[in-house]
Amino acid sequence: MADSGARRQPTFTKVDQLRPGTHGHNLLLKVVDSKMVLQRGGGPQGRHMRIAECLVGDETGIIVFTARNDQVDLMKPGTAVDLRNAKIDMFKGSMRLAVDKWGIVKAAESPADFTVKEDNNMSLIEFELVTVVE
Repeated sequence: MADSGARRQPTFTKVDQLRPGTHGHNLLLKVVDSKMVLQRGGGPQGRHMRIAECLVGDETGIIVFTARNDQVDLMKPGTAVDLRNAKIDMFKGSMRLAVDKWGIVKAAESPADFTVKEDNNMSLIEFELVTVVE
């Protein structure tokens, strides 16, 4: 099968459509807040580790995004970011958005022309794993 070279356009998801255990989301978000939670200097291997919890959102709601290492530099309040292949991680029963090595976090090419809906925090909804016996 020959590759035509044409890529299909990504489909974007809104924050209020995110559900636990899902992955492969493409989102255009605005950074509301960013807070460094872990910063570890180079150990014997010379590795630096930085983790920041960022509040990101769109016109449908906000969610906590866990930024790691180089991603932390992009997460400045007011900045528009483009997340590709993002996934939902669960932390203490609530949803967290994350992008691992298979995804991309980059500054948005066009400015985000929307107002973030801050009264719909998807990370404040608590989920419980229920086992169904048939």
